[in-house]
Amino acid sequence: MRGRQSHQGAMFSYVSLEERVPAKHPLRAIRAVVDEVLAGMDGAFAGLYASTGRPSIPPEQVLKALLLQAFYSIRSERQLTEQLDFNLLFRWFVGLGVDDPVWHPTVFTKNRDRLLAGDVAGAFLGAVVAHAKVKGLLSDERFSVDGTLIEAWASVKSFRPKDGGGEPPGPGRNGERYVHGERRSNETHASVTDPEAKLFRKGSGKEAKLSFMGHVLMENRNGLVVGATLTQGSAALGEAAALDLVGAMPGRHRITVGVDKGCDTADFVANLRALKATPHAAQNTFWRRSRIDARTTRHSGYEVSQRCRKRIEEVFGWVKNGGRPCEEPLPWHGPSGVGFHLRHGGL
Repeated sequence: MRGRQSHQGAMFSYVSLEERVPAKHPLRAIRAVVDEVLAGMDGAFAGLYASTGRPSIPPEQVLKALLLQAFYSIRSERQLTEQLDFNLLFRWFVGLGVDDPVWHPTVFTKNRDRLLAGDVAGAFLGAVVAHAKVKGLLSDERFSVDGTLIEAWASVKSFRPKDGGGEPPGPGRNGERYVHGERRSNETHASVTDPEAKLFRKGSGKEAKLSFMGHVLMENRNGLVVGATLTQGSAALGEAAALDLVGAMPGRHRITVGVDKGCDTADFVANLRALKATPHAAQNTFWRRSRIDARTTRHSGYEVSQRCRKRIEEVFGWVKNGGRPCEEPLPWHGPSGVGFHLRHGGL
């Protein structure tokens, strides 16, 4: 018998959100870990809020919503609140009932900024990484580190002399400005829309762009990010950031760190070894003799590191293509911060 479509909605529903979510859905395991971590952070939350006044969005729900935003590559707070309004899975994960109202995007953003400014978000992610169920997924011996160029949200036309000189753009919303032949450098010029962005050239013959650099430390067992930070566009700052991420790893045992050919230099290799890290750098023999010799390459672990370190490019691909733009700098770094906010990209 053919079923007939009914356009009359039920007045009451007796099915809970808990019953709507499949028993084997991956968010169930994640929520169990997150709830345990949040239960131990009650004191940290209490220090951020006054005892009187209008109630805020529960910080537990804000942090859970941010996780969903990272997991599902939701590109704005407005889209996130829209999803929370009709997506039953999202409501279940965050802790909203079917009839609970959803927050205004601006209110959510202000509450999020409070947690970022108070370093609570970094502490939360650090506690998640240290959780017993998560720690078992992470390698404590094999890592990879790399950086990527993140183009700034600033036009080259905004890169003007610091002394106030230079020809201003023409009239209109996107006025023309002739810059061909103009000598520009980070010492004499700065962007008027994003002063922290620096003009950076990725290589010889490449175009110089206003950029930042994102740096990621990844464990090699499952390709999970265990450290992230952001610097201005500079090769020296990039190497220093990579060393800082490695140096912040807990414990004093020797680890291996896979890096690309650009890090096959005497100084970088020596600095890694000073941190009790064996450099598994891809050998760069095009211009000179590699700083990595047979004492390292003869081991099977070196070949494994070279295969695994390429997974870090998947992280960068997500940052640039699927991640959520964010107008704030990364507020945490190091192994305690699996950050999913990178400026001008998401991690």
